[in-house]
Amino acid sequence: MKKNADLYSALWAIVAAFGTYFCMYGFRKPFTAASFSEIEFFGFDFKTILVASQVLGYTFSKFIGIKFISEMPYQGRAVGILVLVGFSHISLLGFALLPVPLNCMMLFFNGLSLGMVFGLVMGFLEGRRFTEALLGFLCASFILADGFCKSVGSFLLQNKVSENFMPFVSGAFFVIPLLVFTWMLSRIPQPMSVDIVARSERFPMFVDDRKRFFSKYYLGLSLIIFVYLLVTILRSIRADFAPEIWKGLGFDRKPENFTISELWVTLGIVVSSSVMVLVKDNKKAFYLGLFICLLGFILTLIAVIGLQANFLRGFWFMVLVGLGLYLPYVVVHTTIFERLLSMTREKGNCGYLMYLADAIGYLGYVGIIISNSFVSKQISILNLFVNMVALISVISCVLVVFTWIYFVKKVGDSTT
Repeated sequence: MKKNADLYSALWAIVAAFGTYFCMYGFRKPFTAASFSEIEFFGFDFKTILVASQVLGYTFSKFIGIKFISEMPYQGRAVGILVLVGFSHISLLGFALLPVPLNCMMLFFNGLSLGMVFGLVMGFLEGRRFTEALLGFLCASFILADGFCKSVGSFLLQNKVSENFMPFVSGAFFVIPLLVFTWMLSRIPQPMSVDIVARSERFPMFVDDRKRFFSKYYLGLSLIIFVYLLVTILRSIRADFAPEIWKGLGFDRKPENFTISELWVTLGIVVSSSVMVLVKDNKKAFYLGLFICLLGFILTLIAVIGLQANFLRGFWFMVLVGLGLYLPYVVVHTTIFERLLSMTREKGNCGYLMYLADAIGYLGYVGIIISNSFVSKQISILNLFVNMVALISVISCVLVVFTWIYFVKKVGDSTT
């Protein structure tokens, strides 16, 4: 009976978290399906300005979240999600109604409100025996939703909805499901004593707690965050400029391309994350997480070599690169920070660590998309993306090895 109850609780949490964050993407990503190709300001195409505006808001939100999410108590998270997403939808209406280029400010506010939703959802799931599986499905939601929401946006554009109104109309489809899934989140009980024994109890982290934790593990955390920064840049370029990359690979703008490719990536991520639940020893799971990061970067290098040598088709290049990038990106969310807290038994929560990493990651991405090299007319986005994947994958492999060495020396065999 207890096993059945545990399974029921886990399934409830998976559906609630997956559904909530999937719906959030309906307010964030559909606009990237549009090209906005007829508008240009100061040498920048308007889509690049829009992406930069939203990501800049998202980045500010992550910095705010270092304090807000890490200090947030369990209660009040569900209401916070609805308030933030509701404000983001109002921002999309402003985007539709304001004239160009003033409407780009509305995407800044859209990103500012949505950037803290992940931390609020994650707070319901961390510190449990099944956390990796729960967070794996949570991460699968934004992988799959990224493609699905672009498909929704493309579908609306093909049915004569204007580029400016399309994001608001897309969001309207997700309002009712969001209410249902957020209510389900609010019904998830706090971790039980058996969860605390298997992992560790999670506490709000105030400024002194955050300073103490970072100063103790600053070098290892800095290495992880830098790798996460590099992955965030590649993952975000692949997501926000997917139509342009697909076009460079010789594919027409078909809505189903976005979703089908991400289904394969999602499958690989869910399987790899769920398997981590079987590793009870927290230290072994932590190092296995680093190995999965390394494996992901090896896959991206194989994808680049395969595309350049013409023995890998464009569709499978996107799938393999997506899987290779999401493996390290997701394992940081699901395993590395979760098991670091569990094996050290330090006072803290994953929200602080994730928002510290996210803030740096998205700040780096903002710098990339507004740089002249990124929007240069002399090189296609596809070629730039392929070159960046190759270079960053090599650098990241080296950094992961150094991270492994650091924690072996720092933590040793004294904890489990």
